[in-house]
Amino acid sequence: MSEQPVRIAQITCGAEYSGIQNEITTAAETVGGKMFYPDVALKDVKRAYKDFGLPVKSPDLKLAIARAEAIVEGRIEADGIFIASCFRCAEAAIVRNELRRYIVENSRIPVVSYSFNERTGSSTLLTRLEALTTIARRRGLMAREVQVGTTMGVDSGSSTTKCIIMQDDKIVGTGWRPTTEVLKSADEVIALALEESGLRRSDIEATATTGYGRFLVGKHMKADLIQEELTVNSKGAVYLAGAQKGFATVIDIGGMDNKAISVNDGIPGSFTMGGICAGASGRFLEMTAKRLDVDITELGALSMKSDGGENVPMNSYCIVFGTQSLVNALAAGYSREDVAAAACHSVAQQVYEQQLQEVDIKEPVIMVGGSSLIQGLVRAMGRMLNTEVVVPHHSQYIGATGGALLSSGFIDKKKEA
Repeated sequence: MSEQPVRIAQITCGAEYSGIQNEITTAAETVGGKMFYPDVALKDVKRAYKDFGLPVKSPDLKLAIARAEAIVEGRIEADGIFIASCFRCAEAAIVRNELRRYIVENSRIPVVSYSFNERTGSSTLLTRLEALTTIARRRGLMAREVQVGTTMGVDSGSSTTKCIIMQDDKIVGTGWRPTTEVLKSADEVIALALEESGLRRSDIEATATTGYGRFLVGKHMKADLIQEELTVNSKGAVYLAGAQKGFATVIDIGGMDNKAISVNDGIPGSFTMGGICAGASGRFLEMTAKRLDVDITELGALSMKSDGGENVPMNSYCIVFGTQSLVNALAAGYSREDVAAAACHSVAQQVYEQQLQEVDIKEPVIMVGGSSLIQGLVRAMGRMLNTEVVVPHHSQYIGATGGALLSSGFIDKKKEA
């Protein structure tokens, strides 16, 4: 028997006018979701607008407020909520952010917030809506706090491929390689993790894959769980940081995109991902390291020799302009240390402006992924948020760790079968 579609309440402004409504519907259907508009009456709109207190002019935004209130008050049932508006509208951005906060604080329904343009396609929305349907369907699995048995997680990322083997709630094997050929890189990290653990492939009781190459690698491995990275990364992050109870914020600055996730009791409540340009990602830091003639693993130590680099003009909003800023800063006589720190500060600033406005920042703030090993970036993010950022051990393996943890839930099912 097939699963019932996950009911996703759509609270949007401008999706029809911009021509992307079909893209939203297609993305939802691809991951087993069904979009619907919460049905409210005119009196509900007037009451909600008065109660909410935001002096908005747009009738569509007033309707969005009423729909959010109907869900929170239990008059409309939904498994997940998709809040979105056009990125060009400042008024809509304020309402979108306030509605997200209102829903998260007054319900347990997972929310994804997004700003779109007329070129937004279903492929862009796919991972976000896949995460939303996963949380709704697998809440029990996401609540898992302890790994049992012997399991493996493989994270096939855009820049690197990672593998983790866990046995009875302990990491016993790790593997890491740059992503070249997707399947070859996966086989290499699996071999490394097995060698470190002293185990054989036949000892593994359940497996999971995540990351950009998750479907290809998952089919290759015959994985028990093939999962998008938002839910898996957040689970791995709070597990490694010992923060599975209560609230936490996870920041993952990846090689090509970024993720910001608000977590409550190990389960994502609201999240956002992406970025306007790769300049606000780890790719810009790789280019910085190359320009400064150091390995990316040395960039963090170099940046920490500066007091922060805020005085160096740097623009990583666009990777092209960011590269030009690097050249100009070095030509102006700034030290390599200050330029390295400035690049870290610029990336942290762009992530703050692009992603962190879409989630509620609650401590502990956990920074994960390969970029979390660059000390200057962690320092810059901590200063931006005025808090001490937590970087757990094995932070670069969070996707693989989350996969290994969650896949242990399939061991009993396999034994029963």
